[in-house]
Amino acid sequence: MTASRHLAIALLATAFAAPVALAQDLKPVTVASGLVNPWALAFLPDGRLLVTERPGRLRIVGADGRLSPPVAGLPAVAAGGQCGLLDVAVDPKFGDNGLIYWSYAEAGTGGEGGNSTAVARGRLVGERVEGVQVLFRQAPKVSSSHHCGSRLVFARDGRLFVTLGDRFSRKDDAQNPANHLGKIVRIEADGRVPADNPFVGQAGAAPEVWSLGHRNVQGAALHPATGELWATEHGPQGGDELNVVQAGRNYGWPLVTFGRNYVTGTRIGDEGPKAGFEQPLKTWLPTSIAPSGLAFLTSDRYPGWKGSLFVGALRGEALYRLALDGRQVTAEQRVPVNLKERIRDVRQGPDGWLYVVTDNADGRVLRLER
Repeated sequence: MTASRHLAIALLATAFAAPVALAQDLKPVTVASGLVNPWALAFLPDGRLLVTERPGRLRIVGADGRLSPPVAGLPAVAAGGQCGLLDVAVDPKFGDNGLIYWSYAEAGTGGEGGNSTAVARGRLVGERVEGVQVLFRQAPKVSSSHHCGSRLVFARDGRLFVTLGDRFSRKDDAQNPANHLGKIVRIEADGRVPADNPFVGQAGAAPEVWSLGHRNVQGAALHPATGELWATEHGPQGGDELNVVQAGRNYGWPLVTFGRNYVTGTRIGDEGPKAGFEQPLKTWLPTSIAPSGLAFLTSDRYPGWKGSLFVGALRGEALYRLALDGRQVTAEQRVPVNLKERIRDVRQGPDGWLYVVTDNADGRVLRLER
């Protein structure tokens, strides 16, 4: 990269990082504690929370903050490293069918070995799930405890997006449409392949694939106005990305990326723009924040922040707010709340407040109040 290119990127990063006027002071209120590496949260219609713990437990948090015993009936989880029980989502028609969905690391069977990210659903009855169905299995299985993804996002049409990692050791497979490594897939709520998926009927392509060229997508949310899928993914050493994920598009990894190799800092691929590959809306440089959960704010709880995008950060141990003008990120702000913990997920609750989960051995669910 030329010196002028380095300077331009540095100036751009500085502009994004410039503080914007604060609309309020925030305080974290503990909703629940005593969770072991919580990974995701979802709200039930009655106000209770579902929270996943990476070692393999799903908990229900009552209105009083009480944690239920582990919800019974989940299939075995291959927990280890970055993988385990991951995201959880509530069916948009939960009131009628009682279904919840979760993503998790599943061990290979029958001598297959390895593990991969799977998605299952079941009917929540009390403190157990019944009628469990495995809807999707990432292929192939890989012997790795890294880059399992995974977020679950329901589209407006009821289809389900599933974000998947490249499993770290198989980064080149992110460019191979025949498998699910380093991809975002789209399935029907019952696991079938939608007929209008972009690679359906194409030789040498997995029909579930929606987009390719991803490294490890751990943040995803549906834009409240456009219905588009927005996602954040981890770069290696620098190069975290924010993207709008569109059907059939290639997001570059590992051929087009601002990320650098660990330790050596050497280039991995072309920095782009390059024909046939999508450029990110935003890239975090030169240091990664390790983005995780992602949420759009649609409530009026925080004056002046409605319409902002919130990004949880693991390495950054913070919550970031991105001000938007359409698809343009106009400013970035480290949200003024003293967290100093790895933020694994962020969601807007039905009460309009933002909720976050902290990823550690004594993890918490926090509500950010004014």
